[in-house]
Amino acid sequence: MDQFRQIGKVLGSLKALMVFQHDIRVNQRQCCLLFDIFNLAFQGIAEEIKQNLRLEEKHTKWKTLEHPLRELHRVFKEGEVYIQQCVDNKDWLGKVISLSQNIECVEFHIHNLLSCIPIVIEAIETAGEISGCDQGEILKKRVLLSKKYERDWMDPKIFQWNFGKQYLVSQDICNRLEAVWKEDRWLLLEAIKERRSSESVTKQEQRLMELLLNNLEHNKTSDWKLFPSSILVGSKDYQVRRRLGNGSQFKEVQWLGESFVVRHFFGEIGPAIPEISLLSSLAHPNILQHLCGFSDEEKKECFLVMELMNKDLNSYIKELCGPRRKLPFSVPVAVDLMLQIARGMEYLHSHKIYHGDLNPYNILVRPRNSPDGHLHAKISGFGVNSIKNFTPRSSNQNEAPFIWYAPEVLADQEQQGSNSSSKYTEKADIYSFGMICFQLLTGKVPFEDAHLQGDKMSRNIRAGERPLFPFSSPKYITNLTKKCWHTDPTQRPSSSSICRILRHIKRFLVLNPDHSQPDPPMPSVDFCDLESWFSKKFSVEGSQDPAPVSLIPFELFAYKVIEKERISVNFKDRSSESGSDGTSVGDDNATLVDDPFPVAPEKRNPVCPEFTHKKPLLLKKTTDAKTSKQPGTPKGRALRPPPQLSHCGRPLRMNSESQLSMVMSPSRRRTCGHASDSELA
Repeated sequence: MDQFRQIGKVLGSLKALMVFQHDIRVNQRQCCLLFDIFNLAFQGIAEEIKQNLRLEEKHTKWKTLEHPLRELHRVFKEGEVYIQQCVDNKDWLGKVISLSQNIECVEFHIHNLLSCIPIVIEAIETAGEISGCDQGEILKKRVLLSKKYERDWMDPKIFQWNFGKQYLVSQDICNRLEAVWKEDRWLLLEAIKERRSSESVTKQEQRLMELLLNNLEHNKTSDWKLFPSSILVGSKDYQVRRRLGNGSQFKEVQWLGESFVVRHFFGEIGPAIPEISLLSSLAHPNILQHLCGFSDEEKKECFLVMELMNKDLNSYIKELCGPRRKLPFSVPVAVDLMLQIARGMEYLHSHKIYHGDLNPYNILVRPRNSPDGHLHAKISGFGVNSIKNFTPRSSNQNEAPFIWYAPEVLADQEQQGSNSSSKYTEKADIYSFGMICFQLLTGKVPFEDAHLQGDKMSRNIRAGERPLFPFSSPKYITNLTKKCWHTDPTQRPSSSSICRILRHIKRFLVLNPDHSQPDPPMPSVDFCDLESWFSKKFSVEGSQDPAPVSLIPFELFAYKVIEKERISVNFKDRSSESGSDGTSVGDDNATLVDDPFPVAPEKRNPVCPEFTHKKPLLLKKTTDAKTSKQPGTPKGRALRPPPQLSHCGRPLRMNSESQLSMVMSPSRRRTCGHASDSELA
């Protein structure tokens, strides 16, 4: 209850801020949408709590809500900071430069909200299943919830029609999600034109606003252009604070009241303009933004203005890891970072941009003011190949680059030379991502303890050698990582698949907060298997565009339905194979009792189902199994569905080893050890 009250306080603060919503000069429509969807989220959760829970049980049966609501509170707080940033009109030109391409409202804050809402709803439903003392009412709620997670709703349009309001993806919200970016761009253009016509604007500001108008109005590479460097370095408030790295071409600067990073390099500028234009047109919260560019053709120098981040991921991990702290991040923080990097890759790959040099040195991070240590991650170091030839890269950045390269890239480099990039593909980036995941989870650089280095290590990598995970590493995460660094590129998942799997892993971690304990809960099914089924059913042939954020609740819902069915099938299989539950295999009544997810009859109304009239039938079948007996159960004790197999896939909590053996698949019974991925080659 306290977490829900804290969320209400943040919403109250936002209401006070939005009194001045018409004074917001940058991203006004996005701020209004973010506030509206936060308000709808709070109202929807309040209604869910009101319908499912009892206030007098808040200290006992509401425990499952604590972590989901804490996660939601963090999402609200980050959204509040974003709106505060947009409301502040001080140093307006600097804010326009830093936020004109910014789509964090939809692609970061609303993404996080829509990823969290299904988890909160599921936690409320789980608590609601045990809320109250009336057993008939509890059974009724379980039946209603089991009907909710059925295949009938596994269609994006039907899901939106039936659950759109509950999961914040109604048609009205989806329309606004698609429109706010265009509306804000138009409002910004009008504001710049109005400001430029003012008599108080200096000549320097006039030239700068001309640059902004040109690049906002023309998205095509042929129309985009660099402006004279005198606009930047000739500005009175332009100050270089420090160089970033020894001999680096990057430096932190103060300009127009904001802090930026400037990349300063020399060479022929003309060939690089199309690449610089492409980089400036990219906008995603998990890739480094290139904001604007300036050049001096006589001196053959160029200045690219980019957003400022704190440090690279490798440096951050080294600072965190030490004698007293071996793991840099908790599992939830590591998974969140993995998801952000995967989302950045998904965006780049949708634009046919393949990084080719993805490693922790090219992942930049900054704190998100989170008490749990969450970071904001952005991918850098991609594109502008012609610029890389102008200035040598810092020699101290990556001493053993081959450890991040896919085997096919290493083989191609050996045959055609170290500068070959013909094998840089989406799948090569996925391999590099797997290696980054290893460092996030263990704090160790891949192969740093290996006795072989250089060419010998490169040969071993091509032969299938991979880093070894510690025994304690969560198997449901290491399984995904090993698929990413599979020797066969065709066996590696896509970046979109990785994003879906990681969102479901985040859901599992939020609903099972005991993951840091010596004997943490484990998922009942393999998440990669869920993705395999999902991608076969819902993937669009030839489509490279990432799914919009409005589809995230449906994807989580579909995963849940598939997971529920797989658990149910596994439970039936284990029960029929054991033959020791005191019932015959063909006993329909016993099957209903054993299956914690009763399957709905085939004849039902998929649009507006009514389920309450089926309660007597279910009660009859349930009572028929009172004489059933499990091994190790005292004689005469009624057989009850195992509590770990609730509709939400809660952690396995068994009363005896025989029960655990009966309901778990063989793959789930294996212990988590560290093994090489060479088995997959």
